[in-house]
Amino acid sequence: MDWEPHARRLADTVLRRRESRWWNVLASTPRHVFVPAWWEHGTSGPVARNGPDDPAAWLKTAYQDTTLITRMGTRHADHTTPGTLLPSGPWPTSSSTLPTLLVTMYRHAMLGPDSHTLVTTGTGYGTALACRRLRDPSLVTSIDIDPYLVTAATERLDAIGLHPRTAACDITTNLPGEFDRIVSTVSVRPLPASWLHGLRPGGRLVTTIAGTGLLLVADKADDGTANGYITADQASFMRTRHGDDYDTASPPPSVWDAADGDGDTVTTSRYPLLDVQNTWDIRSMLELQAPGIEHRFHRSTDGPRTAWMAHPDGSWARAAAPDRRTSPLVHQGGPRRLWDTLETIRDRLNRTGQLPVHGAQATITPDGQTTLRRGRWSATL
Repeated sequence: MDWEPHARRLADTVLRRRESRWWNVLASTPRHVFVPAWWEHGTSGPVARNGPDDPAAWLKTAYQDTTLITRMGTRHADHTTPGTLLPSGPWPTSSSTLPTLLVTMYRHAMLGPDSHTLVTTGTGYGTALACRRLRDPSLVTSIDIDPYLVTAATERLDAIGLHPRTAACDITTNLPGEFDRIVSTVSVRPLPASWLHGLRPGGRLVTTIAGTGLLLVADKADDGTANGYITADQASFMRTRHGDDYDTASPPPSVWDAADGDGDTVTTSRYPLLDVQNTWDIRSMLELQAPGIEHRFHRSTDGPRTAWMAHPDGSWARAAAPDRRTSPLVHQGGPRRLWDTLETIRDRLNRTGQLPVHGAQATITPDGQTTLRRGRWSATL
């Protein structure tokens, strides 16, 4: 299979400059090997696809700068009949991360020639990039909670001549060794204390905060603490899970049902209706202040628009407007007023022109407690 021209085009797309140290890394790594099957977005839900059944489509898909979902709930695409449709239900639980984001994470990690580096496995493609960049696969340890993913990735890495250390384990518990770099393409909250224990003094960790678009970089000091910052780059990954699938912490159907009814309080918003899930700063601020809210949004072309918010504690909000120019009517119920929290954040953005999440300084204690600060604002995870 003539995959090299596709890999070179991907490298050009991601890096734009062939002088980059990462260009040859991407251009020489066969991504399709790591994604022989995937879940494709369809009009009625995810559809299972298989690369070898259509090599041309396989190459086109694998070498796009996009994330490819490879596991939905407990369903591996590798083990699913091509064409199978999942109309609703499971959340994505594993993927091949878009290459631009992988390179961004590794650049923030500042991989050195002798950096013993811990990475998360997924399909193994990100592990392959780290191996190529460090030029010594023995410096790389790749872990995942899913034993099948680790086995499959190990075999695919072996097939292209890369032999890093791999292990099936939970990244939030004890790590398999000590490392100079930890690069996590799963999001966490709180930061696991095991990372501070497994990171050598002077070492660096790069991760994202669960539920937000915040990319955190921190360096470990000799006293066991770590100090860092939230980058200007935005990134979002699947949350860590501790078993075969995510724990059920979503709002129950009864909360969503209540959100379609009359609220205990009814007000008119000061702002146009917002699809919170597709914002970065506002969504991140809201998640820091009130973690666990889920969002739904419906719009028609220049017609009615509705946003819902729901929390496992039973709080909910619904805002509806007849068009994009009219202020929405807001119904809220449950123990907290979720839309009021959102409006407070939008008030701050309107007043100052920015939110403090990006560029915030981070302080991490040895037990993983993370505090973000910028000016007078602070948030502790």
